[in-house]
Amino acid sequence: MSMRTWLAVISLGLVMPAAAFAASAADPPLAAGPPAANPRGHYAELNKLPDWGGDWTFNFLPTPGVTRETPQLKGKYLESYQAWQRTAAANHGEVPRNGSYCRPPGMPGIMMVGQYPIEFLFTPGRVTIHFEAWMQLRSIWTDGRKHPDDWDPTFYGHSLGHWEGSTLVVDTVGIKTVTELRNGMPHSDQLHIIEHFHLDKSDPNTMIDDMLVEDPLALVKPWHTVMSYKRARDQDLLEFVCAENDRNPVDAQGRTGLE
Repeated sequence: MSMRTWLAVISLGLVMPAAAFAASAADPPLAAGPPAANPRGHYAELNKLPDWGGDWTFNFLPTPGVTRETPQLKGKYLESYQAWQRTAAANHGEVPRNGSYCRPPGMPGIMMVGQYPIEFLFTPGRVTIHFEAWMQLRSIWTDGRKHPDDWDPTFYGHSLGHWEGSTLVVDTVGIKTVTELRNGMPHSDQLHIIEHFHLDKSDPNTMIDDMLVEDPLALVKPWHTVMSYKRARDQDLLEFVCAENDRNPVDAQGRTGLE
């Protein structure tokens, strides 16, 4: 675990215009279905995209002039969160977990993790966001595919991206219900996240993530939050193997405690 001085960290991703993936005369015929995950060539198109290189550090304070909203839960999701709050208050902030503390937060929480840097790697047809925390990867598909009808839920869901000018728009569905909106805040399997990533017009080393979270079952209204991140070009991600120090005891009911 590194002794970093950063307060918080985040990273964002790039995508490519659909035209960049048109098959050339030298390419072999593609089978029916989605484009290949690793198409040959077309790397020159990446240089036409905005420069988002480097590591990005999450700013805990909101962007000047922006007020971050708090998710407004309803029904059984609100009741679950209120029970979580009561348990935390009665146990000095500790709440039993149904899994290891080494389990990553998934979406949307991974985009708000502090301390550990994030970088993004981009290749034709896909943006790969690399998180130092838990050494996680998030794929954003930019090859024109659609969300599958039979998608199995995952921690990061199924993300599709496209460009609107210099803004990357990312649409994510299929997120496991084991993830949380915020600490202790549950959601349903209908969670839908839309993100708009762009550089601050007044500071190219500041990234904005304008996030809209929809869940008709869990939320009173869509949750809108705006996050910002600071760029550093002189950092490298370090290895993070949480399981190497995973000593949290698990009881017979699968709840995780602290040592």
